[in-house]
Amino acid sequence: MIDRRQALAGVVAVFGANLFAPLARAAAYQPNPVINTGPPAPVFTAAQRATVAALSERVLPTTDTPGAIAAGVPEYIEHMMGDWAVDDDRATILGGLAAIDARSMADYKVPAAKATAAQQDALLTLAMNDQLTGGLPFFTAFRQLVISGYYTSEVGITQERHYLPVPGDYDGAYPYAKVKRIFSS
Repeated sequence: MIDRRQALAGVVAVFGANLFAPLARAAAYQPNPVINTGPPAPVFTAAQRATVAALSERVLPTTDTPGAIAAGVPEYIEHMMGDWAVDDDRATILGGLAAIDARSMADYKVPAAKATAAQQDALLTLAMNDQLTGGLPFFTAFRQLVISGYYTSEVGITQERHYLPVPGDYDGAYPYAKVKRIFSS
């Protein structure tokens, strides 16, 4: 037979964890580090920086609108790697750049940054198809960095997309043929 003290101890054990867990987390809280809003912390070597620039331009090349380099995507990627990325994410990008550069040297006898556009496309395709060491995780992360860097830049918002800070009247029957660019706000 269980007595009242054992019952109360059991109730406190069950419900007390839910009550005290937030308090324990609050006591162990560490404030966020200061966010760097200045120039990015250097992460890449000069050769890696050139490779990032060349490959980012292959992901979003210059067409009738500016490409990734004009939008400042390589600087954005270095800023994200230096000031925001955790060690695992940084290792994925650095390992992928090393694998692409090694494959470029093996196949084309030049670093990836100096390879032709077709050769760089082939290297990115190898990474996308996971035919390089760490290729698919690198390609997925790198492509996402390029896209987010481009479409959050002034070039991506104002030249690639049509920026309407204050949209006009609602027109439920707006013909799709009149849509020239995707709107962003």
